[in-house]
Amino acid sequence: MNRRDLLKTGALAAAAWPFSEIAGMAAPQTASSDPWRGLKIGVATYTLRELPIEEAIKGILRVGLKYASIKNVKNHIDLSHTTEERKQRAQMFRDAGITPLSVGNVGMKNDEAEIRRAFEYARDIGVTTMVCAPDKNAVPILDKMVKEFNIKLAIHNHGPEDKQFPSPYDVMNAVEKYDKRIGLCIDVGHTARAGVDPAESIIKCRERLYDVHMKDISALGNRNTPIEAGRGILNSKSILAALVKIKFDGLVGFEYEKDARDPIPGLAESVGFTRGLLAGM
Repeated sequence: MNRRDLLKTGALAAAAWPFSEIAGMAAPQTASSDPWRGLKIGVATYTLRELPIEEAIKGILRVGLKYASIKNVKNHIDLSHTTEERKQRAQMFRDAGITPLSVGNVGMKNDEAEIRRAFEYARDIGVTTMVCAPDKNAVPILDKMVKEFNIKLAIHNHGPEDKQFPSPYDVMNAVEKYDKRIGLCIDVGHTARAGVDPAESIIKCRERLYDVHMKDISALGNRNTPIEAGRGILNSKSILAALVKIKFDGLVGFEYEKDARDPIPGLAESVGFTRGLLAGM
């Protein structure tokens, strides 16, 4: 199946959605009609980082998705917001029919007070997973915090320029002796740039895989080159097949980093392409 066929399949599938679902009303759906093959496909709101929270919510709904990982930026929900503000803003997503499954990517220094604030932030939003980029030396503190808050950590790998966690395997090596709630978020683009097969890493790291950033890139190397899904070099089909195989139940969030001021067209194309791939599997 070529790219044109995939996009056509995705567009036809999107057009076939029940009108009541598009209108925000409940619609019955059987397992066999699930276009996402059991995966919780959503959006990492870093994609929409330049948009106000109201527009970000509208954007997620426009592309037909119902799950989100909320980025800690002031436009959305930030650590600078009060506890009440965090709860109110998180409720805006839920009231629109979007379920926040995680937050992040949250940076963390090797400082217990700072790490505690990050956990309180995730707790206030009401998610069970926090995608994070901690100092490797902070893992013992993370171990203490996951036990106290019962919130899973998904440490994000950032490719060859990341001196602490370039690939998912670097995360696994750092956390394997600690509480199982300390796991990872596999960023498929950065994983490929680190010289690792994203699909293979999904299978090998499945016991501690709690979040996935879905994307495409136009080239390997030390520079991030985001592009619309299907236009780049990643084998998205093998990645999706691996997620379906392990029955992954965490968020698979589109992180479309290109076109920050106008991300909806590229995000929509990425969603349609992925939907078409899943329909053809």
